[in-house]
This record gives sequence, C-alpha cells and structure tokens, in this order.
Amino acid sequence: MPFQVSFELSTSDLERFYQAMLRIRSSANCKTPRQITERAARLLEKIEHSDSTDFIRSHMHQLETLIDMATDEAWGLSGEDLDRVLTALSYFCEPADLIPDTIPALGYLDDAIMVEIICDELEPELQAYHEFVIYRDAEATRLGSDAMNLQKADWLAERRHQLHSRMRRRRRTGSSRKKVKSPFSWI
Repeated sequence: MPFQVSFELSTSDLERFYQAMLRIRSSANCKTPRQITERAARLLEKIEHSDSTDFIRSHMHQLETLIDMATDEAWGLSGEDLDRVLTALSYFCEPADLIPDTIPALGYLDDAIMVEIICDELEPELQAYHEFVIYRDAEATRLGSDAMNLQKADWLAERRHQLHSRMRRRRRTGSSRKKVKSPFSWI
C-alpha cells in the first residue's frame, strides 16, 4: 500500500540547497563538461543499482534528460545555456553533498530534491529540449531517415534556433516569479 508524504521547502530551505549547489559548483569548476556529464551519469547508474527508494529513483530519472540536453550534439547548447545545465549537473558530481550518499536508503534524498529544484529552474530549457526531441523524431519518421542523419539539415538548425530563442524569452519572463535568488541567476 503506497503512502504519500508531501512537504514544502521554505525560502531558507531553498537557500540551503542553493548554497550547497554553489559550494559544490565551485569545486567542480576545474572539471570539463564531459567530466561533469559522465559523473552525473555514473551517479544515476549507482542509484539504479542501490537500495534507494522508488521515490528517489523516479525523481532521479529526470537527471537523464539534463545529461542528454548537455550532450546532444544536434541540440547544440552553448555559452550561457550550456553553463546553466552544467551548473545544475555539477551538484551530482560530488558525493559530499547535503546528505552523504553512503547513508542506506536515504543517501540520495537530497539529490532527488535537488533534481526537482533544478527542473523548476530549468523549465524553459527542458520544455524546449523536449519539443526539439519530438520534432526531430517526427521529422525522422516523416522522412524515413534515421534522426542522426538529419542533424546537419537546415530544418533542424532552424527549429533548434527557434526553440533556443523561445527558451531564453521564457527564462527572462519566468525569473520574475522566483522569490529566492538561485545560483542560475548568477551565471
């Protein structure tokens, strides 16, 4: 029988998570984008093979989309947009986070909470990437080609440009609703 627990993070709770992210991000500054994404992917794999709760596993699944956003060459994130995603992923590179990962069953709870915070912060990026993947897959199906062969096509570049522009507009207009200054606004 499932049991539901819900809680609300206060402004000071969020600030604690943001401060942890900034602390961990500063230690991850010497890592390359590839190292950051590979470490985040390894964490995801460790969680899948751990004794973590279903709650943690289901929330951490969103980390895979963040990794894909940073590594998908056809999506082509760069500059500030890539920095935002890498800043988010850097939290998952260090085992010394808010709750030590070695604590049985609950060691990844802070990671699951952080994924939710990050996904809220990166909502414009996630929406745009999701639409891009759907568009790419639909065009690949329509044209009868493998999506990888379509990466260099003009239609893909144009659609990516449209979605990147909309993502930035949504980020600018959505940031006014945030009550706590997040690490993402300092990039």
